[in-house]
Amino acid sequence: MSPALNLHRYQIHTGLQHSIIRPRQPNCLPLDQVTLPQKLQEAGYSTHMVGKWHLGFYRKECLPTRRGFDTFLGSLTGNVDYYTYDNCDGPGVCGFDLHEGENVAWGLSGQYSTMLYAQRASHILANHSPQRPLFLYVAFQAVHTPLQSPREYLYRYRTMGNVARRKYAAMVTCMDEAVRNITWALKRYGFYNNSVIIFSSDNGGQTFSGGSNWPLRGRKGTYWEGGVRGLGFVHSPLLKRKRRTSRALMHITDWYPTLVGLAGGTTSAADGLDGYDVWPAISEGRASPRTEILHNIDPLYNHAQHGSLEGGFGIWNTAVQAAIRVGEWKLLTGDPGYGDWIPPQTLATFPGSWWNLERMASVRQAVWLFNISADPYEREDLAGQRPDVVRTLLARLAAYNRTAIPVRYPAENPRAHPEFNGGAWGPWASDEEEEEEEEEEERARSFSWGRRKKKCKICKLRSFFRKLNTRLMSQRI
Repeated sequence: MSPALNLHRYQIHTGLQHSIIRPRQPNCLPLDQVTLPQKLQEAGYSTHMVGKWHLGFYRKECLPTRRGFDTFLGSLTGNVDYYTYDNCDGPGVCGFDLHEGENVAWGLSGQYSTMLYAQRASHILANHSPQRPLFLYVAFQAVHTPLQSPREYLYRYRTMGNVARRKYAAMVTCMDEAVRNITWALKRYGFYNNSVIIFSSDNGGQTFSGGSNWPLRGRKGTYWEGGVRGLGFVHSPLLKRKRRTSRALMHITDWYPTLVGLAGGTTSAADGLDGYDVWPAISEGRASPRTEILHNIDPLYNHAQHGSLEGGFGIWNTAVQAAIRVGEWKLLTGDPGYGDWIPPQTLATFPGSWWNLERMASVRQAVWLFNISADPYEREDLAGQRPDVVRTLLARLAAYNRTAIPVRYPAENPRAHPEFNGGAWGPWASDEEEEEEEEEEERARSFSWGRRKKKCKICKLRSFFRKLNTRLMSQRI
């Protein structure tokens, strides 16, 4: 999870390196981190958000309107119905999730979200003066599941054999028209000539649900290129070199300093940036200042059967799920996730008929090395041939891990159930409850550590990676 409005920092520097924020978790984007819209407000910008938040909401302080946006219309969770805006986080744990500002927007239910969000974006442009700087962040729900589309878009793809692919194509087409309508509004209301339009995916496609990353390896939720490589474009009259494809190395953390710089703002070492200003690379075709990317280190996902500290030359425990890119080289350790090359689902919907066209061999390793420039499809593992490169990249992982903060992935709170909030998802915790939760977590850590000290050495070794609490795991792996 890396929404562009926050991330000037790697996940390991936010505590969010393990997984997405679940609706019932008392968790959100760390409140001590300055977001991109907050930085742009400092530069005199009006800031508006439309669409999917998914950065936590258990306290009001976590809401978009408390994190730098003047206005907000959208969903707080990560997966809602496109028409009813209902979201279920498990059997019987369902609630409404469409909000305007900090209020539940019951009256807007029934409108397809892609169209609703495009209309709101156009409304914002129609009522804003082009003389005042504007940051408009539109996070479409499409093309996330559930696969839903207005009938008129489905009809265009009625001859497509695979039902999931048909719905997916219809959703993409509707989103394309929404982007067109927003662009048209930029032109109509006098913004276009001084605007920069950025369109970007946030992860690879989910092949279970109509998406395709072919011929790249893997899918959403994995560290293969099919899971982590994003596609996008930048469109603006301000670009010095237009109509070209850039393969410069770039990470989502780069948007923060890039957009702050474009807005006339400033960043400093005190901001703790992991990103770079890549506007010269985008606009002029210069070399990217970025030479490496830490895809992630997840210390809680450390169960790879064939991984070990010995397998990592004593530098790194290769049972830990991690991935890093340095120059043309990419290293993966632990379990990177499902690693098949999955063809597009163009065949009719017969279970398994397309899935088995090309299957990978069973995983019996915990280290992979690829030259991504020469082999973007990750078919030729060079770990055995280039142990020198493996050592170098393992050392980089270890260096990054020494800067990591503890993972924050708290247990779900039953008070988050929408039935306690009038049937809608929304904040449930007060400042006092937050302090109590932090104290309870600290007591649990102390108790757990005290009990482990009394156990035999063999028991300690056996449970080291399985039972250590998240803080110790982040510090020791």
